[in-house]
Amino acid sequence: MQHTDVPDVPDRPTIDAALVERLVAEQFPAWSGLPIHEVDVQGWDNRTYRLGDDLSVRLPSAAAYVPAVEKEQRVLPYLAPLLDVAVPEPVALGGPGAGYPFPWSVRRWLAGTVVARTDVDRSALAADVGRALRQLRSVPPADGPAPGPHSFDRGAHPSVYGDEVERALAALGDTVDQRACRQVWEAACASTWPGPGVWFHGDVAATNLLVDGGGRLSALIDFGTCGVGDPACDLVLAWTFLDHTSRRVFRDAVRLDADTWARGRGWSLWKALIMLAGSAGPGDSATWQAVLAATLADPVV
Repeated sequence: MQHTDVPDVPDRPTIDAALVERLVAEQFPAWSGLPIHEVDVQGWDNRTYRLGDDLSVRLPSAAAYVPAVEKEQRVLPYLAPLLDVAVPEPVALGGPGAGYPFPWSVRRWLAGTVVARTDVDRSALAADVGRALRQLRSVPPADGPAPGPHSFDRGAHPSVYGDEVERALAALGDTVDQRACRQVWEAACASTWPGPGVWFHGDVAATNLLVDGGGRLSALIDFGTCGVGDPACDLVLAWTFLDHTSRRVFRDAVRLDADTWARGRGWSLWKALIMLAGSAGPGDSATWQAVLAATLADPVV
């Protein structure tokens, strides 16, 4: 089975503000005429548009991301009242229409600035995110979904991506430290989550964190890869965004053991390797080289 964060998806529909306008007018005429604006930071899985002052519209960019729509409609109302940090609140579920083939959702607009677009105190952010993830883990699993295709196997054991790691290492050759990479990967694969599954977000990244005017975490967004399983995947922020000092703050705040950190480091290694081996855009190579360097140099624990 081929796993990837950036799949080859030839079925990507064209998504723009005009399409959103047509969909809203057809299916939710009460909101027809509200201004529609594309948000500043867009992910790969979905496209998001602001609808008026209080709403947003989120559309899967390809069929692979459709399972997350129903999942978020179901789990976000359950999680929201149990978390101190804000999460997207579903308002309505739209269906295919206006030439667009997938279900889509309307949510409450969350105020805040995307961390990737601002200069924040990384240690303060690390403490906030660590606390938020600790609280997320404490939420009763209920009927939360186990890891699978809907989460791109986030929450599973990192070894599910072993074939991709091997292919990436073969492709990268002596441009990376093969011995160091294999040591990190072997350590990641040497343990498993010992207890019942817990809630994980699945994509804790600077693009999915909002901060308020004081630079403190105000919202955690994009739960498309969430589920109940091993929370190690949620530690990747330590190497993709934080520095040496704030990694320690994150470690202390999130309160996970050394084995879980080793698996989290494996998730970070996998992501950096596949991006460097071909998934990264032309301008992203330096970013992922830095992530790989941090992953190899700093085990955090």
